[in-house]
Amino acid sequence: MALDFVTLLAVTATNLAMLSVALPLIMGRGVSRAARCAQASVALQALSWAAIIASSHLWDRALSTLSIGSAAAAQWALFTALQEWLGPRPGRRWLPWLVAVIPLGYALGFGDYAFRVGWANLLLAALLAVVARATLAPLHPSPRHWRLLLCACLVAMAGFTGARGVLGAFTDAYPSFRTPHPVNLAAALAANVTLVLGTVALLVAWRTEAEEKLRALAKTDALTGMLNRRGFDVRGRTLLAHALRHGLRVTAVMLDVDHFKRVNDLHGHGTGDHVLVFFARLLQDATRTGDVAGRIGGEEFAVLLAHAPGDRAAESFDRRLRARLAAESPTAVGFPVGYSAGASTLAAAPPDLREVAVATLLADLLARADDALYEAKRTGRGRLQVRDAPG
Repeated sequence: MALDFVTLLAVTATNLAMLSVALPLIMGRGVSRAARCAQASVALQALSWAAIIASSHLWDRALSTLSIGSAAAAQWALFTALQEWLGPRPGRRWLPWLVAVIPLGYALGFGDYAFRVGWANLLLAALLAVVARATLAPLHPSPRHWRLLLCACLVAMAGFTGARGVLGAFTDAYPSFRTPHPVNLAAALAANVTLVLGTVALLVAWRTEAEEKLRALAKTDALTGMLNRRGFDVRGRTLLAHALRHGLRVTAVMLDVDHFKRVNDLHGHGTGDHVLVFFARLLQDATRTGDVAGRIGGEEFAVLLAHAPGDRAAESFDRRLRARLAAESPTAVGFPVGYSAGASTLAAAPPDLREVAVATLLADLLARADDALYEAKRTGRGRLQVRDAPG
């Protein structure tokens, strides 16, 4: 059975139009910027195909220019989605210029068929190749399967688009976009196939992003945005193992906001929540890069400090935090906020480190810091009590 090129175009445009409606329904509200850009890419592709079909019946120059511009913008939207998922991508500085000059050159050179076809298709092929390159070498961890599938789709369409550009610019074999040339027919078929496979890849990318967010939420305290107890333990074991391998000391500091029940009773739970959020922000400001901080529960927080032997890390941290609290809490929450703290230091790696679970070492260290915290509370609050762990 002979393939009808216009029918293939219509099928592609219809499928894209349906997908542009279905994707927002599937993904729901409140999606990330990456997901919104992926949705925009599909919608712009649908507009591009619809405009090029309509251009053969009316407003040829305007609609075909709209088609070329929409096709270029669709790839820019996809590139932006990849940047959100994978980190900064090569070409991000100059790619917007390429997206702008493709429809501009097409419109200005519209009277010369060979020029406009060569200009638009060859530059779109280059644009597709750049976006295909953007699927590789992620800076953020990302599964390979959806990236390679999307890359293959983009490379295939770049090849067919470039071939159409060569045919239109340098031969007489492609006098119209409706021409039933084998390359044109193959490109239309490839568009339908890559449409399906590319959409699958985008859905997998979105699902992966959603799963990562759920994992992050499982380790994050909803009120303060800090690590919760589970997240703190995971990050803490990593810090402790790294510190022991490199001969660093690790100090655990347990902190408890003083008289927090009184705050709730006198000012209400809304104010209590505000105090916790404020305290968490200052606590994180007082830590250094590489330290681990979390809200363990209620008004209790914990910090792990990795430092060189001889450093009085707990005391330095305590001074920084108390100074900020004293200066800012009366204005920020309306009254002074204080805390009690207990600290304990794991002085060195045990001789049989390989036989001792890091989780056990961390639990012991935190327990000693917790004992020191309760000693600080028993002896008047508002102070740091230090208890060294044997090591």
